[in-house]
Amino acid sequence: MKKKQNLKSSSNKSVLKIHESTKKIGPVIFASPHSGRNYDDTFISQTRLEYSILRQSEDAFVEEIFMDAPIFGAPLLTALFPRAFVDANRHSWELDQNMFKDKLPSYVTTKSPYISAGLGTIPRLVGNGKEIYDNKLLFSEIRQRIVKNYIPYHKALQALIKKTIAIHQSCLLIDCHSMPSANKSFERSKTNLPDIVLGDNHGKACSQRIVELIERNLLSQGLSVIRNKPYAGGFTTQNYSNKEEGIHVIQIEINRSLYMDEKRIKRLPSLKVLIEKIKVLIEELTAIDPNTLKRSKFISLKAAE
Repeated sequence: MKKKQNLKSSSNKSVLKIHESTKKIGPVIFASPHSGRNYDDTFISQTRLEYSILRQSEDAFVEEIFMDAPIFGAPLLTALFPRAFVDANRHSWELDQNMFKDKLPSYVTTKSPYISAGLGTIPRLVGNGKEIYDNKLLFSEIRQRIVKNYIPYHKALQALIKKTIAIHQSCLLIDCHSMPSANKSFERSKTNLPDIVLGDNHGKACSQRIVELIERNLLSQGLSVIRNKPYAGGFTTQNYSNKEEGIHVIQIEINRSLYMDEKRIKRLPSLKVLIEKIKVLIEELTAIDPNTLKRSKFISLKAAE
């Protein structure tokens, strides 16, 4: 096992940041649950991994890519805690019993595909498949971790959605992520992972008109785009979407090779180019008439087709 001399930590007690708009608020919200990098001291003492390895799970720099959202009237919510510490894109109590010394309470979900993959609310593995912890954990400690990090993030997200609904009677949530350029399913099929994957839970989470708008915008800027493979959307996409009530959610996954050195977690000069392309997308999304997101509007549009 390597020494951990490269580990860094932060005593910053803030767990999230909302980049507010100075303009009139529109119907669109942007959220980045996986780009945090404030590493807790206790967590660092528990892990066997170096800082650079832990960071492989981050959606590094995604908050920078979408930072222009407030300019166009859309708030950007970012988690400041890292995904390896708490994954905000999972159910609140999605935990692996094998990681704990004590028996988990009955309200905890202990079996799911994410848990089996080592990627529950408290991940067992980082993105490169390496074990995070030296020893088993106590639920009392993990409960506090979830309460102090996960819960505030989702309360903030819920408040933004509620505020947007109150103003516009509709809402479009863009869940912002990045993905490793290496993907086993694409490697097996001998095809390249695209630049962008749009996840709408296979058509259940977002109006197809919105998905098509995003797809068309990105394709016109020279980016390759596919839908739902291999990422159809996680907890946020599945939990918050309600098209019947005018709440649409779509997950955007960006291929990390477009903008960063994935091994060293360093920005590439191409990051600036990507930011400009995403800015074009943000501008078009935030120009959407809120009325077109409402359920009644989509029904009338569909009837006219």
